[in-house]
Amino acid sequence: MSKEERYRTRLLRQRAPSLSGAEPTAERGKPPPKADAIIDCGWGRLIFAHTFRDNRRLADALLAELPGKRDIAFYVGDPHVLLAMEPQNLFLDPSHTYRLWLDRYTVSQLRPRGFSVRLMNSRVDAEAVHRVYLARRMIPPPIEFMWNMRTSRALQFFIAADIHTGEVLGVATGIDHVEAFADPEEGASLWALAVDPQARHPGVGQAVVRHMAEYFIGRGRSYLDLSVMHNNREAIRLYERLKFKRISVFTVKNKNSFNEPLFTGTQPEEKLNPYAQIITREAQRRGISVDVQDAEGGFFELSLGGRSITCRESLSELTTSIAMSRCDDKAVTHRLLRRANLRVPEQLLVTDTAQAERFLEQRGAVVVKPARGEQGNGISVDVRDAAALHAAIDEARKFCENVLLEEYVRGGDLRIIVIDGKVVAAATRKPPRIQGTGRDSIRQLIEKQSRRREAATGGESRIPLDRETERCVEEAGFSMDDILPYGDYLTVRKTANLHTGGTIHDVTLKLHPALRKAAIGAAAAIDIPVTGLDFIVPDPKGADYVIIEANERPGLANHEPQPTAERFIDLLFPKTAER
Repeated sequence: MSKEERYRTRLLRQRAPSLSGAEPTAERGKPPPKADAIIDCGWGRLIFAHTFRDNRRLADALLAELPGKRDIAFYVGDPHVLLAMEPQNLFLDPSHTYRLWLDRYTVSQLRPRGFSVRLMNSRVDAEAVHRVYLARRMIPPPIEFMWNMRTSRALQFFIAADIHTGEVLGVATGIDHVEAFADPEEGASLWALAVDPQARHPGVGQAVVRHMAEYFIGRGRSYLDLSVMHNNREAIRLYERLKFKRISVFTVKNKNSFNEPLFTGTQPEEKLNPYAQIITREAQRRGISVDVQDAEGGFFELSLGGRSITCRESLSELTTSIAMSRCDDKAVTHRLLRRANLRVPEQLLVTDTAQAERFLEQRGAVVVKPARGEQGNGISVDVRDAAALHAAIDEARKFCENVLLEEYVRGGDLRIIVIDGKVVAAATRKPPRIQGTGRDSIRQLIEKQSRRREAATGGESRIPLDRETERCVEEAGFSMDDILPYGDYLTVRKTANLHTGGTIHDVTLKLHPALRKAAIGAAAAIDIPVTGLDFIVPDPKGADYVIIEANERPGLANHEPQPTAERFIDLLFPKTAER
């Protein structure tokens, strides 16, 4: 009899007496398993259904869920019976259960590069974990709860952290079933795996899962279980690569607002992109009705009482056509900001080849961009020679006939969101980079990184395999078909725009007052109620800056957990604002 068959036989033996009301029995030399076992995970309670005496007690335990939490009943033996008891309150979760038999686990020879995986061990870690869960729109455990659980034997928080900056990149909850309820099968489980959508290191999720598996092997555990949504193909591919096998185990949850998309089917607003969804969800939370007018374009109408406002993502009717045109034409934006005594780089409208070459010769390095455009299209950064200049101008003209040259200013890319004359969020943006595996070509690494960025951003971020990417790779001394050595990093574009593969990192609380003042002044100069200002800064904690662009439709979803959507709805419907 195989190990899986022995497990199923023992599980059936456990379930049979529990459904008749008898107490489960202990194996010789082991304490009896705890009846009605529940463990608080911070984001909700994990209810071990197979330890319950009957389904009525299990249903009552689920119905005791606290507001704002997400309880999960796992190992449900008879879901049809349980659901029949509370059809209005409970539903069968559309997830699959996977198991890794730990005696068959193979340790990888490739270890994480640039980050490490460990147990959470500080309040700073807990605060960062809270931020990662919020960024993934998951229910975060309270910071104090995580800090208090740091010495728990039953529950652990495993985190991946950058070895240079200490930034938390990923997290998962591990449950030791032996410590939780004296599990005779000596199992463990993994829950709430989350990777920061802006993590720049590859393989974070895999490293966390592997570390947890090896941790529980060290504790002598038999298997590691996890639950994954049936349509989460990327996660399922990861688990199957690690030799997890699907098992027939059911999960039941409460019909609460957090789980609503799982039991009501796809809602109209789900067809919207993430930048529109973040706004419509906040509106619905306040009782504001949403009418999706064109999902593909991101158009929707918000209505409350006698007030209706049409939006395209964060662009609303409150932004005038004049303000929008000021942002749309980068040369106009530049002149308005300069007249407002704000610092901007030197700029030139290209009229002929000789003029452009003289500007490059005077500045040494330039940025080439279309005078109109968005999402980083047609922009070339740090252009240093005439041949690259001419190619960059030709590329920019694919998006707009008028092309601008700007002096190249060294520094980090900073986006500041201003709503209703107040700074709501600020984030540094970093260009896309890849990490070598020693096996894959640079082209293959870019494609893999693009798939990760697409999955993390709802399809909004991808590294283009275009001439600008090839130029940046060639300047670093490589070709697209070269094998990048294991562990080496390569920045494959110099623009940090999210839509072309860049990542974004919140610095709102670190922002220097001078930068806040400049952003508010820029929004006033353009006379626009909602804008995203692009700065180049040596350090967001310092006062030095230049402003390079203003965006009339900034992506609010890029700045979670800052309350960008909340402040946007405050602007549109001020009477719904929480005072």
